[in-house]
Amino acid sequence: MAGAEAALGSFYGSDEFPIEWLEGERELLWIFDDLHCPNPVSPMFFDIGGWWLTCDHMFRRFGTPFASDWVMKTINGYAYMAAVAADPEALAEATEYEARYVPRVPRDPGYPARIGPYLGAVLPHYALNFLDWWRERLRPEIERNFAYLDGYDMDAAGLVELAVLLEDAIDIHDRHWKIHWMLNFAQFSATMALNGTIQEIKGDVDPDLPGRLQSSVDDRNWDSIEALWRMKEEIKGDAELNAAFHAGESAAGVLAALEGSERGRRFVAERLRPYQEEFGNKAIWSHEFVYPTWRENPAPILEAVRGYLETDYDYAAALAAVKADLESAIRELMDGVPAGEGRDRLQAALDLSLRMNPLTPDHHFFIDQGTNARVRLVLVAIGRKLVQAGVLDDPEDVMFLRYNELRALVGSGEAFDARAAASARRDEREAAFAIRPPDWVGTATESQLAFPYYTLWGFPEKFHRKPPETLDRLTGLAASPGIAEGTARLVSSLEEFDQVKQGEIVVCRMTNPAWVVLFTKIAGLVTDAGGVAAHPAVVSREFGIPAVVGTSTATERIATGDRVRVNGSTGVVEILS
Repeated sequence: MAGAEAALGSFYGSDEFPIEWLEGERELLWIFDDLHCPNPVSPMFFDIGGWWLTCDHMFRRFGTPFASDWVMKTINGYAYMAAVAADPEALAEATEYEARYVPRVPRDPGYPARIGPYLGAVLPHYALNFLDWWRERLRPEIERNFAYLDGYDMDAAGLVELAVLLEDAIDIHDRHWKIHWMLNFAQFSATMALNGTIQEIKGDVDPDLPGRLQSSVDDRNWDSIEALWRMKEEIKGDAELNAAFHAGESAAGVLAALEGSERGRRFVAERLRPYQEEFGNKAIWSHEFVYPTWRENPAPILEAVRGYLETDYDYAAALAAVKADLESAIRELMDGVPAGEGRDRLQAALDLSLRMNPLTPDHHFFIDQGTNARVRLVLVAIGRKLVQAGVLDDPEDVMFLRYNELRALVGSGEAFDARAAASARRDEREAAFAIRPPDWVGTATESQLAFPYYTLWGFPEKFHRKPPETLDRLTGLAASPGIAEGTARLVSSLEEFDQVKQGEIVVCRMTNPAWVVLFTKIAGLVTDAGGVAAHPAVVSREFGIPAVVGTSTATERIATGDRVRVNGSTGVVEILS
């Protein structure tokens, strides 16, 4: 059991961060999920929207010897996760409580050794075939599900009908996230195989090289950027549209100016609305239900286009630069490797990994963004019906109910005081923003820190990181090489996107694809969260922007206006003034 292994460290709570523990939870290592949910989570999202809800399927499908599930716990409003190792035969005999919360190890010590070869046998098969499965079978399945939800007339549906639609949306969400984890394991296998082959054939290489080899140049993320750029080019060549985009200080002013002319209305109908339909499932934090999507509010799109106009962003040049760097990285990898069996194996591992690169942005587009957004839209439709029935004051209040509470309201609007519950939980969530959650809690052991996927959260490096020697120096993970010096811009909300100026250093908790619009004009990036394979690191490398991720405290210690130097090669951030 975890308790039998020597503890490297423990944290069970403090006056500033109190923790309530259930039996068996203290023995686990709980990691703050700032990668997906850097902010306090809503009750509805935690119940039905989390990425962790189908992880038992992933571990079962692949026969992982190191874990059987990811379990989650909210602590002071924040989401914490722990990997649980268990023998399937033991779980079959366990109570539901034991299976979900009590740390267990295989009753049969030989189980990991027996199942490990299965994992080793099937992973390469997934890596080799998954891209074909994705294109021919899985992506079409996802798109059919989207067509069903998008084509549903939610305004005409009654409350009970929408409640049943929500069940369909939850089933679709779970299915899509099962696909997500198949994709994730397949891609992880291809990347690990390449890194292992590089180490075997070439030995030590530039530490930046493996990350550069993960760049994608043909995916839905680039499609989204290209569509914004085409809007910018159309506006640039049209005096009337140009005037509209310079009509006010806010996106609302731009939209009002567009709606005030026939030419502007045509642009909205032919360019803006289609973009919302195709690419509008983004939100500032996609792994939550409380944040409006671009489909509902076009302000981020208009702000992005304004930014492109200000910088005269050149899509073709940016894409060409990424392609050139990828080609350079490939040449650097293969340079000096003599012809023969070793070179052939390295080339084969490289080809397989490169084929998988587009799946990182594409799976986020279809699953993390697209699927979660559609569940949100069904919930908002239910919320509108509950407002009409006098049960809630705001459609968004539905996010502050629990799943079964919502079902109880569908059965009877008088089931409980939904207004009071939603109001109290809104207040609790607002108060939680003042709390600085620690990177981990519970008991840290060597085996728990070695859980392979924790590298996405920057572990075990974060655990072993020493405090900075001076107050004007932060340390994180070297995510994208180079040095950038400039003015810091702290960004915590969508409304602050338009305040980011050319050449500034963005400091934030975390990024996702909705933030890509900023990467066209910033000089550097610093985040609290993430590891070297997480979104901010990957996109920074694609755009050639120096980045340091996983600092844990950047947003607490750096203020807008500070002069900072970001060293993306060493992971050091200096506050100069």
